[in-house]
Amino acid sequence: MAKIPARPPLEGLRQQIARQRKSEGRAAQSPFVRETYRLNRLHAREKAKEWFDTWPKAAYWTEVESWRQLDGDEIEFTMRRLPTAD
Repeated sequence: MAKIPARPPLEGLRQQIARQRKSEGRAAQSPFVRETYRLNRLHAREKAKEWFDTWPKAAYWTEVESWRQLDGDEIEFTMRRLPTAD
């Protein structure tokens, strides 16, 4: 007869979920500035380059946080950076 493995304790997970629900959300807690764009591929590349030129990655931790290709040649992406280079 096969032994059924014990379920892991879930109290830690329950507490984490409760804390998250009480908070105002990730955006309110995050130190990053985010902007989401929806542009055709050429303009999306230009916008990302503009961000990296204006806020260099080494100082502002600038990055393309997420992106996805939509119908046609359209890209939706989120840029992220720190508000200052301190």
